[in-house]
Amino acid sequence: MKFSSLRIYALAYLLFLYAPIILLPLFAFNDGTIIAFPLKGFTLQWFSEMFANPTLGRALRNSLIIAVSSAIMATTLGIFAARAGTRFRFPGKGGILGLIMLPLVLPEIIVAVSLLVVLLGLGVNLSIFTVMLGHILIATPYAIAILNTAFASLDRSLEEAAYDLGESKWSTFRLITLPLVMPGLISSFLISFTISLDEFIIAFFLAGNEPTLPTYIFSQLRFPKQIPMIMALGTVLVLASIVLLTIAEYFRRRGIARAGGKDTGGFL
Repeated sequence: MKFSSLRIYALAYLLFLYAPIILLPLFAFNDGTIIAFPLKGFTLQWFSEMFANPTLGRALRNSLIIAVSSAIMATTLGIFAARAGTRFRFPGKGGILGLIMLPLVLPEIIVAVSLLVVLLGLGVNLSIFTVMLGHILIATPYAIAILNTAFASLDRSLEEAAYDLGESKWSTFRLITLPLVMPGLISSFLISFTISLDEFIIAFFLAGNEPTLPTYIFSQLRFPKQIPMIMALGTVLVLASIVLLTIAEYFRRRGIARAGGKDTGGFL
């Protein structure tokens, strides 16, 4: 009886969690302009309007620039932090790493408002660059969390063997360490990219007059006739996010297996 109740609760919870995502493609292909049942018919009109919208194209371009740049910087900073955290001991190590990981637990609106006040105080104009700074700040802890696993699972004897054979620290890192943790790097990049692409609050506060994909979607929700196109856009974004997260998880597990570590759980 207890097992049956738990199963019903789990199914109800999953249905509540994923029902909005399941409804997205239903209304994206619906011929009616009103988001309601019954459905009127099948159409690709909203996808056509989505691809022909110049403002949406600009917002997508801005978001891709921000997401790619933020993912590269977050992964690069993650390499430094994860390498230092798993290989070296230094005074204040726990406190420093704790401060770096702090954005994981801070409300994004607090981070966004704080950055806005600081940037305006420094006289920095709001643009996609300021959004990029905010996204690097929130994506770096996720990159570190992934790369910590990759570096911690790496067999140190491989690096020591390279030193014994005459390789320098830099050549050992470039020729031995990086190839072994490359799946973790790819996973870190894809997760950071997905986080940046989907992020709204920081973009809303720091983008200025430059639209990003989430802020554009939010602005269009005021116009009922635009809702079906937003449903089509949401369908594409959900599919893209699922693909990116699946690829990231694949490379994460591949990296752990390649380094001979044990998988302790991941994103999927």
